[in-house]
Amino acid sequence: MPLGIVLRRRPGVTRWARWSWQAVDVLPGAGPAAWTELRREGETVDFHAATVPLELFRTDTEAYAEALAAGVPSVAVVFEPARGEARPRVLRATVSAYQAQDELDSGELVVDPVPMPPGLLAWVDDFLRAHHAPEPFVKRRRDRHRVDLKEDGRGDPRIAQDSDVYRAPRGGRGAR
Repeated sequence: MPLGIVLRRRPGVTRWARWSWQAVDVLPGAGPAAWTELRREGETVDFHAATVPLELFRTDTEAYAEALAAGVPSVAVVFEPARGEARPRVLRATVSAYQAQDELDSGELVVDPVPMPPGLLAWVDDFLRAHHAPEPFVKRRRDRHRVDLKEDGRGDPRIAQDSDVYRAPRGGRGAR
């Protein structure tokens, strides 16, 4: 599904950043965009910045279910931050909670959650009903191998001791 991305430009709050950019809305089924101005209030401007494809895969249904189970189901909009006077570049949008987390881990990209419109929420929910089969939890069985028969890490073997204390031997070079 083509998904229009709306970015909001506000005046920056520091002297190092003239503008602050944030994803604020998505437009399901939108046509092509080239930074079309949608709304202006003073210096704050909303742009239809880009239209990106939103793809759903049968193998990722668990991640979609996780995203829908969140307090506010969201679309994660991923974009490169603006450098200087340049505008940010929208890379993708996803409804996968796991992919959004992976994108956040890099620290180089901006990932903004945008609440899902009702129509998009229904589309994702229909996809889940058609393709999601929850996997039952299977507890892993422990190995029967006994690991407690050998004592490793019992301190310095040159020191006779009954407790599990790590001590250095006394005497010799550098002793006080």
